[in-house]
Amino acid sequence: MLLGNITVPLVIAGTVGLTTGETAYLVQMALVVAGAATLVQVYTIGPVGGRVPIMMGTSFAFLGTLTTIGEEFGLATIYGAALVASVVQLAIGVAYEWFERFFPPLVNGVVVMLIGLTLIGTGMDYAAGGEGAANYGALANLGLAAFVFLITLGLNQFFEGFLRIASVFFGIVAGYVVAIFAGMVDFSQVAQAGWIAFPTPLEFGIAFEPSAIITVGFVYLIVSMETVGNISGTVAVTGRNATSSEIRGGLIGDAVMSAVAAIFNAFPNTSFAQNVGLVNFTGVASRHVVGIAGGILIVFGFVPKVGALIGAMPDPVLGGGALILFAMIFISGFEIIHRDVDLTRRNTTIIAASMALGLGVEFRPGAIEYLPETLKLLFHHGLVLGGLAALVLNIVLPESVPDGDNTTAKSDHPVPSETADGDD
Repeated sequence: MLLGNITVPLVIAGTVGLTTGETAYLVQMALVVAGAATLVQVYTIGPVGGRVPIMMGTSFAFLGTLTTIGEEFGLATIYGAALVASVVQLAIGVAYEWFERFFPPLVNGVVVMLIGLTLIGTGMDYAAGGEGAANYGALANLGLAAFVFLITLGLNQFFEGFLRIASVFFGIVAGYVVAIFAGMVDFSQVAQAGWIAFPTPLEFGIAFEPSAIITVGFVYLIVSMETVGNISGTVAVTGRNATSSEIRGGLIGDAVMSAVAAIFNAFPNTSFAQNVGLVNFTGVASRHVVGIAGGILIVFGFVPKVGALIGAMPDPVLGGGALILFAMIFISGFEIIHRDVDLTRRNTTIIAASMALGLGVEFRPGAIEYLPETLKLLFHHGLVLGGLAALVLNIVLPESVPDGDNTTAKSDHPVPSETADGDD
């Protein structure tokens, strides 16, 4: 989950053209806020947090939308939109019992699959050297990315235990070492970085653009679906269903800490899907173990040299690991569909239509060129259009069809169906 947390600030920093030192600072803030958000989810502050063993981190679901906003309006507008629009997820959390019916595994699974698939292009850009790089597609870049990719695959397939479950992390480390010996890493910023530093609120400023706020608000809606699935799946491993209070607190925790993130120069945080697999694999569901991990992230975040060391990582190293990571996110969504959704005619239609719309605008963004600016920004990233399509279709399509097909899907029972995780 460490790689997932630092990937988003690295990609956004590259998009908006930050210096190496500024990029390192974004990584620091991502670590600090993720650690703090994790502690809030584990131990709670009043109604904020679900008292669940959930590692938090910067959400991939926001990446495509935030990079688009950053390119057009700048970093300050990203923070303004993330701050104001967090009210959407807060409202969903406060009134979760009413919203629960709209977030079945069918919708959650489509959303998670789209998160992975819509990010593949970003991963490939980094593997090639970074979008706009003078040496984009150079053999040295592709070779380094392929090395990370293959090391990750090898560890995942031929080893067990910690090496397998942390295969992406070790692939990145191996690629970084190779890049150092190949002379592809500049450590000057690491040498200049200090040993300790504290967060400065609104370091990059804050600005408010209505179209950006509306767009990010829809992403918060979609991320709420993901959070419901992640918390339900993690708790289900222990042999019980997640309670409404746990999910409500988790959603409120996501919203509040995402607002805090915007103030402290980080990006929206959410529960990580990897929690489900990790708790299932290790059998350890102790909140205190997760709390210790959150504390470690905070300590790392207060040490600028850590952020500078991560910020100095060549793009192809990140790309080789990110491609696997994004693909794994897709597989997580696929498993939700496979495990908890009956593939009836109604449900397969919803999946097909949502994926077609989401991937359609992702592959051919020029198709919406003449939409009004607000709608173009909203639908520019396929996750938003595809996620909204799944949400709306699940509401409006009838649950029975004339030919008598059995359409009582597991997806009709939003949270309890996630208990299938416990049988894996």
